[in-house]
Amino acid sequence: MKSIFNFFAEIFKIVVIALLIVLPIRYFLFQPFFVKGQSMEPNFEGGDYLIVDEISYRLREPLRGEVVVFKNPQNPSQRFIKRIIGLPGETLELKDGRVVIFTKPKKFILDESAYLPPFTQTNARGYEIVTLKRDEYFVLGDNRANSSDSRIFGALPRDNIIGRVLLRPWPFTALAKIEVPEYQK
Repeated sequence: MKSIFNFFAEIFKIVVIALLIVLPIRYFLFQPFFVKGQSMEPNFEGGDYLIVDEISYRLREPLRGEVVVFKNPQNPSQRFIKRIIGLPGETLELKDGRVVIFTKPKKFILDESAYLPPFTQTNARGYEIVTLKRDEYFVLGDNRANSSDSRIFGALPRDNIIGRVLLRPWPFTALAKIEVPEYQK
């Protein structure tokens, strides 16, 4: 009888220790995310399993080009995945299928050739010029024709960002650390 009690006591200890390790990591550092839909194709497909880094943005600000998971500003119970295009304080112009970014003291056309297929057009969908306030970001899906993004719901508040996509462990054939593209200015 005593050995059965010891066995269950050991199992209980292992479960408690595992929970003490796993739960803080899951809720404060990293979180899984499944891609649904086609708004980030061809870079992320429906069914991709991603690991989201929740701690980086506690230590630094988001960067242009990073892929982020966030709470939909129109329905916070939904989670979206998009790419950061515009940063706080910038003015963006969506014109002739391209994104033009105005930063003090210059402007530049955003070269997205590192992650978008050739000849991808970014239509304005009602937003031609957007000026971002402090703590606002402009996000777009990589599949510009089929994405509900800042062109639909407006600027993304900083507080809605959950974290940046760090890793795609599944499907295993597409295993990758998600890198931030370098932009030429």
